[in-house]
Amino acid sequence: MQFTTNAYPKQQRKDAWNFVLQRFSLSLLMSDEEPYGELASFKTGQNIQFIRIACTSQTIAMNLDEGQPCFWMILALEGGVTVTSSKSSKDIKEGDIIYGGSNTPIKLTLLKESRFLIICVPDTLPVLKSRVPLQKDISNLVSETTMGRMFSGLLRSVADVIADVTDDQLRPIETALPEFIAATLINNAPAKELGGAAGAKAALLERIFQSIEIRLSDPDLNVYQIAKEQGVSTRYLQKLFETTGDSFSHFVKDRRLERCRLDLRSPLHAQRTISEILFQWGFNDSASFSRAFREKYGISPRDYRRAPPEEIEVNPVLQRGRPEGLKDQKIDKEFSYSDLEENNDHDEESVEVQNSVRHHHLPATPETIHWGYFSSALKPAVTVQSGDYVTIEALTHHAYDDYERMIKGDPGAEAVFEWTADHKAVDRRGAGPMDATSEGRGAGEGYGVHICTGPVEIAGAKPGDIVEVRILDINPRPSANHRYAGRSFGSNLAAFWGFHFSDILTEPTHREVVTIYEVEKEHGRACAHAVYNYRWTPQTDPFGVLHERYDYPGVPVDHSKIEKNYDILRNVEIPIRPHFGVIGLAPPVNKLVDSVPPSNFGGNLDNWRIGPGTSLFLPVGVDGAMLSIGDPHASQGDSELCGTAIECSMTALIQPILHTSNNMRGYIKDLDYPLLETTTEWVIFGFSHPDYLKELGVNAQSDIYKKSSIDLAMRDCFRKARRFLMSAKTLSEDEAISLLSVGIDFGISQVANGNWGVHAVIRKELFNGGD
Repeated sequence: MQFTTNAYPKQQRKDAWNFVLQRFSLSLLMSDEEPYGELASFKTGQNIQFIRIACTSQTIAMNLDEGQPCFWMILALEGGVTVTSSKSSKDIKEGDIIYGGSNTPIKLTLLKESRFLIICVPDTLPVLKSRVPLQKDISNLVSETTMGRMFSGLLRSVADVIADVTDDQLRPIETALPEFIAATLINNAPAKELGGAAGAKAALLERIFQSIEIRLSDPDLNVYQIAKEQGVSTRYLQKLFETTGDSFSHFVKDRRLERCRLDLRSPLHAQRTISEILFQWGFNDSASFSRAFREKYGISPRDYRRAPPEEIEVNPVLQRGRPEGLKDQKIDKEFSYSDLEENNDHDEESVEVQNSVRHHHLPATPETIHWGYFSSALKPAVTVQSGDYVTIEALTHHAYDDYERMIKGDPGAEAVFEWTADHKAVDRRGAGPMDATSEGRGAGEGYGVHICTGPVEIAGAKPGDIVEVRILDINPRPSANHRYAGRSFGSNLAAFWGFHFSDILTEPTHREVVTIYEVEKEHGRACAHAVYNYRWTPQTDPFGVLHERYDYPGVPVDHSKIEKNYDILRNVEIPIRPHFGVIGLAPPVNKLVDSVPPSNFGGNLDNWRIGPGTSLFLPVGVDGAMLSIGDPHASQGDSELCGTAIECSMTALIQPILHTSNNMRGYIKDLDYPLLETTTEWVIFGFSHPDYLKELGVNAQSDIYKKSSIDLAMRDCFRKARRFLMSAKTLSEDEAISLLSVGIDFGISQVANGNWGVHAVIRKELFNGGD
């Protein structure tokens, strides 16, 4: 990726710069009010990360300890950098290198305009694993030394081409770099770091590793050959490997598997068979190779090569959604889409990057959100090309459950939730009538509740195409209130629409309870714990409407009218699983559609698996697809039993990919429903009524809340999963039905959204029996 602060308005540059730095475990400590910064990055197939930064005078913190252990290096390209750890401080000039381990947090001080390159290499790579310990402090490698000159020249060449380089072009560097690091660390580590006399053993091991690397393609490579070459006994050589927690044969197999994995992914070897590749790297038969490959990488060689690149009965009084008999014509006539026009004029913020790919930033503002409904008439909040990156902000509609923690001080949230006796920033909340004549709740009547950011138009998308939404990263939105600075919060509501509501044991039996959670995703923790809870008491909104129940989204909660209980869920930590409850394309109908019931166009799927590192495939129903995202969750269990998850505002980095109808691959050719793909699974979504807007007729948006059942959702999910196995995996119907029973996990996605959901989890490892 490439980034520059010049693409942002002046007043936003500092926040934008700090945001992009944080993606790489960096943070801005001190700078000018309007800092300048450019960043380009590239990650190789072995997860070696290169980050080139050019910036004005500023101070940046780097703390890699939260992620995978790694070795890091910083090369000064222009200007100078002062690197400070808790133990020492070192200055490096142009061409010099500072290096250390991820267990050493550091601070980078740049007193003038400077350019530098950061390299992070996982210590789990077979070439590095257990050979040398992570650095306990920083060390420098000056450019005047022989090793320094070689290393500096190698890394400078990478810095020069980082914006244009490909995986295959960087392969030689990727292969050599870990060897350079190992040699550097061993040659420069003090004797006490290597255990005194152990230094000689470490140096010998280094020579052994290098000899093995050179001879990997020799099928006759054996321990006797390497021992003889190094003048040691085979027994001594094996003991050397034992000191690293490994063995000679295991090390060789790991290195060969890694070389094969890289070649299987490379376009340069696309015409070669899997057998040719495995024989080149010293394997003697395909069966043992396939078995070893699956054990190490969790996928068969063949599937790895084919994989895409890195790429309810409801009480009618308390019913959610529109009441029976409320005609669409009344809403459409009064609506005429004019009340959406004010949401369509805005300035798009985007960053030009290589190969015409752009990075767009879509903040959550009254102009970029639509509250509680989908509509094909909405104009896009931003238009993107297939493959563009979008940083998208999503606000939870439950933020007013605790204004102090989730709204106060946050300009975006304050603007969206603004509601006084004289002004309501976002009036329509739901797909109901604007005059609230049906139930008197408020404009839109709350027939749909989610704050959806968008829509995002994908240029060129047509009905019949598929949009793949790659979710690259999701992070909780921190509180902007100085009392809770840096902390994030969410709300869970045990609501009147929850599955539990008619089955409460203790009095009062018809109660709604709000629980506020603190969400942590820093300092090695990824969990949520309860702060306090309170029972919903009747609340009067700023327009004077009394809400006996939690029946309208964004009603300000008067905390003087509630009683907080802090002694709850003691010693309980909930692992967080950040995801979006709502990801959907505009449905192909000419009316407002309630955001609550999901359907084959996506929408309120409410499945915790839709998180970072996954791709959600959705069928396009209208030109431009019109993607909207909302209902951000910190965590949710299958079923969302009480009606909500931990509703927590989130910011995500996504990448929409357009698959046109005339150019679809594999298992998405036959797709007319949502399909989620993770690294290890496919997840298929079934609903009580998969296309309820068509199935249930003119009263669909009312009837859907009364006609759902798990039986119907299970039946739909079964049919979709059977079709997937028969079309994508070419199984016969008998084979598919057997596999569905013995190898596929079906689960309840949610019983909270009117159109209940069941999902099928198909593990990819089931199909690893072949190459």
